[in-house]
Amino acid sequence: MTRVDGFVVIDKPAGITSHDVVSRLRKVLGTRQIGHAGTLDPMATGVLVLGINNGTKFLQYIVSGKKRYQATIRLGESRTTDDKDGETISTKSVAGIKPEQIKSELSRFHGEIDQIPSSVSAIKVNGKRAYQRVREGEVVELKARKVQIFNIEVLEIRTGEFLDLDIDVTCSAGTYIRAIARDLGDRLGVGGHLTALRRSEVQPFTLNDVTDVDTPVVRPLADSLHGLMSQRNVSSDEKRDLSFGRTISPSEFQGPGVALFDGDVIAIIENKEERAQPLAVFMKESS
Repeated sequence: MTRVDGFVVIDKPAGITSHDVVSRLRKVLGTRQIGHAGTLDPMATGVLVLGINNGTKFLQYIVSGKKRYQATIRLGESRTTDDKDGETISTKSVAGIKPEQIKSELSRFHGEIDQIPSSVSAIKVNGKRAYQRVREGEVVELKARKVQIFNIEVLEIRTGEFLDLDIDVTCSAGTYIRAIARDLGDRLGVGGHLTALRRSEVQPFTLNDVTDVDTPVVRPLADSLHGLMSQRNVSSDEKRDLSFGRTISPSEFQGPGVALFDGDVIAIIENKEERAQPLAVFMKESS
């Protein structure tokens, strides 16, 4: 099988893990060098970006980008995991909760906030995942961390025994939507948890870019990186220098970017000490 470098964007179905998708793609594409840009819980669906071969070198930049989600929050019931997979802790009447109250409290999440992740998150605590410690009976208390909510809005509110609230959220990396559900419920005094989560965007990829896991289309590096990283065309001499790990003249952009030669991505580069230095090289000169 011919080696391919790039990205595959999958619409992950509910009921499987992100690693399940990685395992399937490894078999289909015949390579073990596959990783993903941000875990989706088994209950969640939507955009899962996977780097293939050299594409894995860019996952750290994709992970740090903006994400967009559509979610359903149930107000009036708290659960151990802050989502529908947990056990019920308490239920409270939502009879006195008005839509205006919900929207007012939700607006307080906009901007930079301090958020305490769910205790069953994948965050490592002394080398072990928080959710693993919880499964073993430990009480895990995670520290608050700063995250950015760029946009958060109510799509629909449905009334009944509980209040089900559909929201749309654009946020920074590291934001836990189920923590928003938990905290919104706490602020309203009735508790809350997440019942549905769909990721519609991992910049620069959206649901319009998805492909089937069994017949995947690998998106080329150069085409996929527009909007994610700055790009620079280099000469044949500069290509040779980069292939040997040497610096070249400084780039006009700041921060990590990509060097292109004849339309191909050949290196990740960054200005340091008034020169562009290769951080990773993908094309070697034979001599």
